[in-house]
Amino acid sequence: MSGPKPSPPVILCVDDEQFVLNALNSQLQRRFGGAYEYEFAESAEEATELIQELCEQGHEIVMVISDQIMPGMTGDEFLIDVHEKHPKPIKILLTGQAAIESAMKAINNANLYRYLTKPWDEKDFLLTVEKGIREYELMEEVRKQIEVFQRFVPKDFLEHLGKASILDIELGDQVHKEMTVLFSDIRAFTTLSEKMSPKDNFNFLNSYLRHIGPIIPKNHGFIDNFIGDAIMALFPHRVDDALQAAIEMHRGVLSFNQRRRGYGLEEIAIGIGLHAGNLMLGTIGNEQRMQGTVISDAVNLASRLEGLTKHWGTNIAVSEETVTKLEHPEQFEVRLMGRVKVKGKQKSVSVYEVLDVELHVSAALKVATREDFEKGLIQYYQKDFTGASVLFNKVLKENPGDKVARIYLERSAKFMVDEVPNDWTGIVFKSD
Repeated sequence: MSGPKPSPPVILCVDDEQFVLNALNSQLQRRFGGAYEYEFAESAEEATELIQELCEQGHEIVMVISDQIMPGMTGDEFLIDVHEKHPKPIKILLTGQAAIESAMKAINNANLYRYLTKPWDEKDFLLTVEKGIREYELMEEVRKQIEVFQRFVPKDFLEHLGKASILDIELGDQVHKEMTVLFSDIRAFTTLSEKMSPKDNFNFLNSYLRHIGPIIPKNHGFIDNFIGDAIMALFPHRVDDALQAAIEMHRGVLSFNQRRRGYGLEEIAIGIGLHAGNLMLGTIGNEQRMQGTVISDAVNLASRLEGLTKHWGTNIAVSEETVTKLEHPEQFEVRLMGRVKVKGKQKSVSVYEVLDVELHVSAALKVATREDFEKGLIQYYQKDFTGASVLFNKVLKENPGDKVARIYLERSAKFMVDEVPNDWTGIVFKSD
């Protein structure tokens, strides 16, 4: 059963003389018939209220035709106000010979399409309206195409490049920015994917991304790229936004899994890596094909940190540099996990995990044992492996599921027996 038929587009006519409105109605009806809905107002103030009412009801206003000389607000002032609030409709001004200055004002400030002098010629008037409607339809088609393109090139990407439209982008456009990079990945997706047909894979990924994707713009970020099951997102304002998004993404996965359980489907888990730093955002390719991209060590590090979440058994891994840039660190629970060696970087990186105590009982236990854990880390790096073992055992007694504490306990026990290498740095993991 088909839904309700959409209302025809609206042409709004504004004049303080009723006979003028009647003439406009007759001429428009004769030319366009029922293709449009015709609305009339006798003042700019009445028309302003009518526009608001039509917009609230979901009507599409394609054209506003206004007289210039009216009580209260004049036609040019009214059309300027309309343009500021509703820039899409075509605007036509009806004016006397003495009001050309007002028409020029509307041209400059209201994107006036045409002005016609009174009394107008019906044939000229209808031709102007017809051409104006064609221009509106053409611009709507362009806007729709740009909206489609922006699904591939985010609007935020354009804004950071200083471009108003995707049509303005040129090969080699670039800008230097400091942002927080978020990488997320579905755990064991390859194994899960092998159990599904290609069609089911696409359906699953689109369902997952529809569920999780909106969390990123909600927290003032934007998705730069989908890489299979992975998401790469950028947060240009605050590190806090990225951390909050990461936490909410994990909560989103829980609700997504609840829905999958209802269909008897396998649950999923994700890992997230975050790093804040400088990056180059721009376009690469050739004259035939180009794409937006981000080039930075920050991107590489965020990706490596996400990969480490699998080894650490954690949900969210962030660099120390990211944690130190938090505006409101008191709003987040984090725990130092240690130093890692990341491929491509000479220096080791200190890594923290973000704990969502409202969501996971294990996170609350990690917060409760954090002091002993971090004391154990200090002992470990000072090569006091006996003291470290005592503290890590204490942590595991309270929280047997703490995989990171267990890793350090096993490493400490090993060095209590084996000789410590001369080049030992305390690094537990090296990222690939």
